[in-house]
Amino acid sequence: MVDKSKLDEDREGKVVDPSYYHGMIGTLLFLIASRPDLQFAICMCAMYQARPTEKHVHAVKKIFRYLRGTVHQGLWYPKDSSVALTAFA
Repeated sequence: MVDKSKLDEDREGKVVDPSYYHGMIGTLLFLIASRPDLQFAICMCAMYQARPTEKHVHAVKKIFRYLRGTVHQGLWYPKDSSVALTAFA
């Protein structure tokens, strides 16, 4: 785990509803396709889906706040641009 990461198992924290936490993580995982900058943070939060606590929910809500401030960033593919796929074997 990364040294600066403050997420851990948090055995003493108040447990929250896992389905609520799982739904928030699922929503964020859907966004990874257009926002690859979120992948590390979301995967760190997704590690604690079995027993999420308030600390983990707070971290996920922080990601949502980040998204609110960076709405106009992401991968954009305009209609008139030519996107070419190159594959190497």
